[in-house]
Amino acid sequence: MSYAMQGSLSRSGGYQPQGDPKTLMWQQNHYMEGHESGYQSRAETQAPSLTGHDEEMETCGGQDQVIFDMDQGYNQSYTQEQVDEMNQQLNQTRAQRVRAAMFPETLEEGLEIPSTQMDPAQPTAVQRLSEPSQMLKHAVVNLINYQDDADLATRAIPELIKLLNDEDQVVVSQAAMVVHQLSKKDASRHAIMNSPQMVAALVRAISNTNDLESTRGAVGTLHNLSMHKQGLLAIFKSGGIPALVKLLSSPVESVLFYTITTLHNLLLHQEGSKMAVRLAGGLQKMVALLQRNNVKFLAIVTDCLQILAYGNQECKLIILASQGPLELVRIMRSYDYEKLLWTTSRVLKVLSVCSSNKPTIVDAGGMQALAMHLGHPSQRLVQNCLWTLRNLSDAGTKIENLDNLMQGLVQLLNSPDVNIVTCAAGILSNLTCNNQKNKVTVCQVGGIEALVRTIIAAGDREEITEPAVCALRHLTSRHPECEVSQNAVRLQGGLPTIVGLMHPPSRWPLVKAVIGLIRNLALCPANHAPLRENGSIPRLVTLLIKAFQDTHGRTRNSGSGPPGSYADGVRMEEIVEGTVGALHILAREAHNRAIIRGLSVIPIFVQLLYNEIENIQRVAAGVLCEVAADKEGASMIEAEGATAPLTELLHSRNEGVATYAAAVLFRMSEDKGGEYTKRLSQELRSSLYQQRGQDQENLWGNDQHLPHADLQEMLGGVDGVYGQGPPSVASGPRNYAQTGYDGLPVDGMQGLDIGSHESTYGQVQDMDMGDQINYDSDLPQSQQGNNQVAAWYDTDL
Repeated sequence: MSYAMQGSLSRSGGYQPQGDPKTLMWQQNHYMEGHESGYQSRAETQAPSLTGHDEEMETCGGQDQVIFDMDQGYNQSYTQEQVDEMNQQLNQTRAQRVRAAMFPETLEEGLEIPSTQMDPAQPTAVQRLSEPSQMLKHAVVNLINYQDDADLATRAIPELIKLLNDEDQVVVSQAAMVVHQLSKKDASRHAIMNSPQMVAALVRAISNTNDLESTRGAVGTLHNLSMHKQGLLAIFKSGGIPALVKLLSSPVESVLFYTITTLHNLLLHQEGSKMAVRLAGGLQKMVALLQRNNVKFLAIVTDCLQILAYGNQECKLIILASQGPLELVRIMRSYDYEKLLWTTSRVLKVLSVCSSNKPTIVDAGGMQALAMHLGHPSQRLVQNCLWTLRNLSDAGTKIENLDNLMQGLVQLLNSPDVNIVTCAAGILSNLTCNNQKNKVTVCQVGGIEALVRTIIAAGDREEITEPAVCALRHLTSRHPECEVSQNAVRLQGGLPTIVGLMHPPSRWPLVKAVIGLIRNLALCPANHAPLRENGSIPRLVTLLIKAFQDTHGRTRNSGSGPPGSYADGVRMEEIVEGTVGALHILAREAHNRAIIRGLSVIPIFVQLLYNEIENIQRVAAGVLCEVAADKEGASMIEAEGATAPLTELLHSRNEGVATYAAAVLFRMSEDKGGEYTKRLSQELRSSLYQQRGQDQENLWGNDQHLPHADLQEMLGGVDGVYGQGPPSVASGPRNYAQTGYDGLPVDGMQGLDIGSHESTYGQVQDMDMGDQINYDSDLPQSQQGNNQVAAWYDTDL
């Protein structure tokens, strides 16, 4: 259809009839033919002259007068005849200029059209129309095509459904290919997904046929439908998941790709798909697909496994039974495609919280494989590797060949990312527990210095300071370079900050770790003075008094009730033992003993001799042994009535307890008569004789009392053992009957999900979880139901 006006306005404002010669000229130019655009010229507007002036002004000087452009810098001149000729040329090519701007595809090739653009920076009116006109044209074309596609598909779907259900496989194949082609267009794709019968026919086609083309066409269509929420629902309701899972065994690459991407979309966006995939045996088939070598395909498979395993213990066990952990570790070792490494590390992170999968991953070399990527530029990959290592690390304390991991973790302590530092510190804390090789490696690569810097920089971030302090506690005890480590903490300026962490707002888990670290640091004589100057002794006594009051008051109020007072997951008995043990080591120095005597804590030491826990008895007798080295201290101990419990402890089954008790009694008896010393020697000999058996009968020779020199030698032996980190409240099998006294994990970062409790300094606030890492699991679980609890001074379990 075309439209034409019967007349138009002239530039001077007058109306000119259709028969005007100039109008006829415009019509002859075929401004826009109907079959091209549907529009014709609506005006006979004259083209402006090149001078920019009205025609009357241009011709007033006569035919031969030269016309000059008044614009500055324009030096060329034209005669009136030349101007008229150019105007006529521009008028004749106006239609071509408009067509070139709006419909360039209709122009003949090689046609030259003069430009009217005088300034390159200023487009003409026609040029400004070009972009919106093209957009309008495409919109109209798309609308027409969309409607045509929808109409075609709607008419064709009933017939195609019949063909898909035909018994002739050739017919089914041809129909599947046609449907696949239709599904590539948006309108027809919506028509297909709106037809439950069509989707059901496609599902039947992939279930019942062995023809490759039929399968490829049908599953390709389902893949296209899965890009839409409505399509996913249609596939799910039609029972498509079991049919798709069956296709995971196909040897054809394209079919596998369509299948796994369709299942991936279903798992991501369609409720109920996870259970359907699991019930159809999809997990086992997906694990089998991990042996393929297409990295992009593997990335989709591993992401499907992560979605299925997350929060589902049954799926994790199915993956384990299908040898999934071994394949996942192999992928981490073998490929460098970032997305595949990332998705694989996410699966391992989910599996690493499963107690059954964890040792399998560790034994397969998972920790070493994850360590390979700690220097990767992808932060999301590094973070997932660290989370996984954090979950695995409590099961990897005995693993060898972790030097590269140790070095990488120390380097990551310098990261500006608080989550990375938190993970690195936690992994170091676990892997340095009871592993001399790892301790030495960390010390040699600058771990002590890095941990001290981390603790100082962390401030009140306990999610960092607690694992970092635990790692330092391990590194300052029971390995060949522990003395160097004890000195290094002081030389790095860490003592003031470490002592300060025993004060508010620190929570009990952090306080407990700091107490153990201070005890280890006190084994270095050079640390005694700075520890004293930073106020460690009064604070240790304050913590001891609070913990003692909690345990003593509970025992008094509850009678024979079960022991165990917890605050943020920490037993008050652990605080009692830790503080007394630290004071025991600090009391080896005379100035420190004087401070301890002045803090009125000796009565508590004496009361602890009655405690039913042997380790608390031992540390109490040990600190009393050091305090009794001074006559003033011995007198204070005796004045508190310590003679009776110490005499009773001579018969203790624990040789260390009996020896310390004997040492205190001897020091208290130095100014008494020989008869008292003789009876004491007999008591000790009788006790130790019963413990060691008949083969130790000549332990004391023929003397009737124990010489002071021999006693001191024996004490030196006990101190030597104790100085290397003896079993504590939190280590080793118990020789006493205790119920409910299970400890915390070896170096578990306690308190991350425990409610607030009363502390030595009042209310302990819940940790700010805003910056806490989501490990996709709980932290390492404590050992329940036995008499073995966590190591306090990094002792073997």
